[in-house]
Amino acid sequence: MIKSMPLFFLTALAVTILYLSASTAIAQIQSPIERGKYLSHVMVCVECHTPGVLSGGKQGPELAGSEVGYEIPGLGIFHGANLTPDMDTGIGSWSEENIITAIRTGERPDGRILAAAMPWRAFASLSDSDAKALAAYLRSLEPVVNKVPGPFGPSETHPGLYYRFMFPGRDQTKTE
Repeated sequence: MIKSMPLFFLTALAVTILYLSASTAIAQIQSPIERGKYLSHVMVCVECHTPGVLSGGKQGPELAGSEVGYEIPGLGIFHGANLTPDMDTGIGSWSEENIITAIRTGERPDGRILAAAMPWRAFASLSDSDAKALAAYLRSLEPVVNKVPGPFGPSETHPGLYYRFMFPGRDQTKTE
């Protein structure tokens, strides 16, 4: 048993090296737009920003903005924005750098910080090539005119469906 341990570890190391080399090679074969589409799925952008996904309704068009909001106590209700390059209701006027900044820092071109439901902190260390690929994919989408509701302040009435974040130990019946 002890004599076979080095062989086991060498085999495991070899398999790991082959896997990492293959996944790096696959990433290099993909075009930036294909890589960006892949990233939009593994980063679950499509979950919060595609109509129908959160409501169980008919889905699509991809990344055109959600009809379902997220309530964050004390802050209000926010919807996944239209990420297509529509000039009026999407991010069509945003540059590649604007998109990358929003993904990594949560700051929009107008200086507003994205709602806490947007997990930009998890994306802050996204590599330059992956951030550019994601921006390229978003900019390659067909523009879709879809103005999402809101944002709604904590004392405003929301007319539709939304999810509520609940914090332990807080009175959830009052707005802060």
